[in-house]
Amino acid sequence: MQHVTTTASAPTWRVTAAAYVNLMKPHVTVLLLGTTLAAMVVAQGSFPPFGLVLATLVGGAMAAGSANAINCYWDRDIDQIMTRTRMRALPAQRVPERHALVFGLTLAAGSVIILGGFVNPLSAALALSAILFYVLVYTMWLKRTTPQNIVIGGAAGAVPVLVGWAAVTGTVGLPAVWMFLVIFLWTPPHFWALSLVLKNDYARAKVPMLPVVMGERETYRQIILYTLLLLAATLVLYVTGAMGYVYLVSAVVLGLGLLALGVLLAREKTLRRARMVFWFSNYYLALVFAAMVVDRVLR
Repeated sequence: MQHVTTTASAPTWRVTAAAYVNLMKPHVTVLLLGTTLAAMVVAQGSFPPFGLVLATLVGGAMAAGSANAINCYWDRDIDQIMTRTRMRALPAQRVPERHALVFGLTLAAGSVIILGGFVNPLSAALALSAILFYVLVYTMWLKRTTPQNIVIGGAAGAVPVLVGWAAVTGTVGLPAVWMFLVIFLWTPPHFWALSLVLKNDYARAKVPMLPVVMGERETYRQIILYTLLLLAATLVLYVTGAMGYVYLVSAVVLGLGLLALGVLLAREKTLRRARMVFWFSNYYLALVFAAMVVDRVLR
């Protein structure tokens, strides 16, 4: 009989490469890069030089990928328990554990080198601070000890806008701080909606997410509260003159839409509504930052 070699018995370089890309959590990284690019356009007032954009996004992708890869390494024990994560590269044993850690550290070093050498020292320092905060503060400390893990840890995911702004201006301006705050306040309702869907998973893994520790009713209340704060924060960019009417209309419509879904979730208390809040919040953030770009370019 003719022997047939399959990818299951003999993994190809593509399978291996895909496993390492999986460690970087590309779906998360793409959203972070989108906010980085938006901050660069807003700071510049137009599309920045291509070389600067390329270096910033490559360095930013490596920084985000580094933090995510090290997160996967540290959380490999609970990732084996949770249904959502057990098919990731490490639980599925597609990447050796030590290789994953080395990969994450190498990406971190590469990010600092690229941003420091081709952009500016401030952007490199900000990216490094985000990696350290996400790994040391969120992953190694907050995630397994407090239901406020997402609230505080969300700061790491908001740093890319500061990196983008610093890449163009060499400083961190006040509009960038407000953009940071928008992402910071967006993170809790986004992840709490997901944690409602995965409540049993988190409980089994002993991760103290808000629905597990404080209950679903408190989670609904916190989602609505943070959505109101988020809506208020988005309006500050218009009030301070950083954004115009195109952005204002977009921010109000999108913010009220997210708020309405949060209220419906609190009233109906279904997993279907929780999923809707989670998925809409993804589109919400992308569209709010797209509105910033359009508004700034048209002014």
